Amino acid sequence: MKKGIVRIKDIAERAGVSKGTVDRVLHSRGRVAEDVRDKILAIIKELNYEPNFIAQSLKSQKTYNLVALIPDPAADDYWDAPTAGLEKAERELRQYGISVHKYVFIPHDKQSFIRKAQEATLEKPDGVLIAPIFYKEVLPFFAQWDALNIPYVLFNTQIMNSNALCYIGQDSYQSGFLAAKILSFGLPVSSSVLIVHINEDISNSAHLITKEEGFKDYFAKKELEGKFRVVRKEINFEDDETFEQQLGTVLEKEPGLSGIYVTTSKAFEIAAYLIKHDLTHIKLIGYDLLKQNLQYLNQEIIHFLINQNPHGQGYWGIHQLANHLVFKKAIPPIKFLPLDIITKENLEYYLDPE
Repeated sequence: MKKGIVRIKDIAERAGVSKGTVDRVLHSRGRVAEDVRDKILAIIKELNYEPNFIAQSLKSQKTYNLVALIPDPAADDYWDAPTAGLEKAERELRQYGISVHKYVFIPHDKQSFIRKAQEATLEKPDGVLIAPIFYKEVLPFFAQWDALNIPYVLFNTQIMNSNALCYIGQDSYQSGFLAAKILSFGLPVSSSVLIVHINEDISNSAHLITKEEGFKDYFAKKELEGKFRVVRKEINFEDDETFEQQLGTVLEKEPGLSGIYVTTSKAFEIAAYLIKHDLTHIKLIGYDLLKQNLQYLNQEIIHFLINQNPHGQGYWGIHQLANHLVFKKAIPPIKFLPLDIITKENLEYYLDPE
C-alpha cells in the first residue's frame, strides 16, 4: 500500500474480507455481519480512508436532473445575476452528470409561481434550487418535496423551520442592522429616516420583514430612537397614486427627512426622484449592483449599496446540491455570504464580467 493512498482493496485485505463486502459497508447496502461491519469501520477510521466520489461519479456516468425555480430576469434585472451564476455552475458540473432545468416564473405573480412549481415537482427532480419569494405559497411544495425525499436549496430568501438542505444568501437581519448603522452616521439629530419597500407584498416577503426588523433594532439597541424618527412606506406601482405621488406624500409629512433605506434593488427609483426634486442632500442606501443603481452610485446620489452577491447565490446553490448528491459531502444548513458595502471608490473591485 503506497503511503497516503488507501484503496478498498487495502481495507479488504486488512479485514480478511472481499472488496464487495467493504463496498456494502461503505454504501450501507446488503447484509454484513455486525462484527465484520464493526471491524471494517474500525480499519476505515484507522487508515483515514476517504472515498473518491469524483472518480466514482465520472466512472458511473449517473445523471442528476436538477431544477431551478427562479423569477424571470426579463421582469426584474436583479435575477440576471443568480441565473448567470447557476448557469456557470452547471457548465462546471456537467462532467459529473449535473443538468439544470430552469422554471421561470413572473415575480409578483403568485399564480405564475404556483404553476411553475407544480411543473417542476411533476418532473420528480433529484434536487431543487429555489428563490422562495412567496412565503405562503411555497410551504406546500416544501411538504411535497420532503415527502418525495427531494433535497432543496433556498437562496435569496431564508425560510426558517423548513427542511431545506441549505440556505445561501445574506443574513437579512444583520443586513438591515448594518444599513441602519451606515445610514445613521453624520445625520443631524432629530431628523427622520425612511424605510421603503418598493413593489413588494411585505406580508408575504419574510426576508424584507427581517431586514426591517434589523434596521429598527439598530436604533433601539443603540438608544437612538429619541434622536432619530424611523418611518416606513410601502410603495406599489399598481396603486391609484403614481410612484412620485406616493413618495411625495411621505416627504411632505417628514420635512426633516435626512436618510432613506431601500430594502430591495430598486434604490435607483428613489435616486431619480431625488435628482428631479433637488433633494440630493438626503442620504440614500440600497442593494445590488444593477446598472441603474451604479449610475447613481457614481453620481453619489446613492451613497452606499450593500452587495447581496446574487451571482454567488445561484452559483453556490447548484454546487451545494452537487456536493450533496454527487460528492456525498456534509452540507451546512446555512451559507451566509458577506455583507459587502459598496461605494463609488471601491465599486470597480466588485465588477465581475461574469
